[in-house]
Amino acid sequence: MKRSFSLRGRRPLLLVASGTALIAATYGLVRLAYGLFLPDVQAELSLSASAAGLISSGASAAYCAAALASFLLAARAPHLFAALATVTAAGGALGMALAADGGVFAASAILASSGAGFASPALVELLHRTVKKEHVGRMQGVVNAGTGPGLVAAGLLALVLLPDWRLAWTLAAGASIVAGGLVIASTWRGTTATTARPDAAPRLAPVPPRSWFRQHLPVIAAALFLGAGSAAVWTFGRTALVDAGASQELSAGAWIALGVGGAAVIASAGRLQKLTSRRAWLMTSLPVAAATVLLGTSAGVWPLAFAACIAFGWGYTAGTGVLIWWTTRLDPTRAPAGTALLFVVLVLGQALGSALVGQAIELVGIPGSFIASALLVVIGILAASKQPAASSPARASDAPPAQVSRTAGADAAAHRPRTAHPPA
Repeated sequence: MKRSFSLRGRRPLLLVASGTALIAATYGLVRLAYGLFLPDVQAELSLSASAAGLISSGASAAYCAAALASFLLAARAPHLFAALATVTAAGGALGMALAADGGVFAASAILASSGAGFASPALVELLHRTVKKEHVGRMQGVVNAGTGPGLVAAGLLALVLLPDWRLAWTLAAGASIVAGGLVIASTWRGTTATTARPDAAPRLAPVPPRSWFRQHLPVIAAALFLGAGSAAVWTFGRTALVDAGASQELSAGAWIALGVGGAAVIASAGRLQKLTSRRAWLMTSLPVAAATVLLGTSAGVWPLAFAACIAFGWGYTAGTGVLIWWTTRLDPTRAPAGTALLFVVLVLGQALGSALVGQAIELVGIPGSFIASALLVVIGILAASKQPAASSPARASDAPPAQVSRTAGADAAAHRPRTAHPPA
């Protein structure tokens, strides 16, 4: 019987589905939903704007710490990091739901954000061990696009439940537990020590060599500027809508539109993955820049604002998928480490961008600040176009998978992973 995606048995399909759900929960329902529910949380717990900002900064720091730990260790123990993603996201979300004061809420929000940092690198490694290598890139794009459905779910919860934000966080905790449990169950027997890919982390140094970092310089710069430029929409997009007269229903609807755009990546992941890394980066970053300008200058025109949110959601989510493919093409043996590093840089860029655009809004207003943010994304496109002075694997990274296998150097070919498959 011919199986979908040419995967072996049901475990890979279950991993792709549950991995998508885990990304939806840890990113869309937990980490990125903080700003969506924040106004109602502030009203009940008497959180000041400065306190809310500090919580957001702490959450970003927790995410980065979790991703850095994954950078060093996820390839060695992906099941452990999938479990950590589940426990921290669910425990933090439940803590927020039960918080009686701002202090407990702050600690829980910071803990919850680390779940996303643990999740992505672990899923990269589990997919490499479980899915046939010719389909890994496409399936990784599908899993990474889980952010979109998570944002849609968060927006729907806001429409239906607010001002009952506690129930929303409780449901987010439950979703994290179910998704994480399915990820672990779908791979536990299929990715043991005997079936792990032969180039797995036990034979690699914990920290990559300098040549690895040199090869990654263009994509690191691209991730930094995308994070900085996208912060305007993620942090102040709803503010722009409210300032333009949007009701709570309209602003929540815009959040759903962001998620719809992100979910559309599932349909386009296969085509994007056939492009070179730099071409795919251009195709995904330009919509982010254009949507940022459109939302900042036309927030009061609802059809344009919603179109901007859809385009932004697609471009940003697809762009994060390109980051994963890019580092995998550079060095497939360190795909989890590369994913963790690039996502840390992305979040650091967002933290920096939020601070800068917040100051800029006070000086030049929302339209000028959003235009400046879009220019940062364009700078990231230019940075990504630079060729690193590196060996043949770095040059091959600009090629789609079929070309990489033909153009990579002998050393890269010798270390290319042979994906293990679970029994049917």
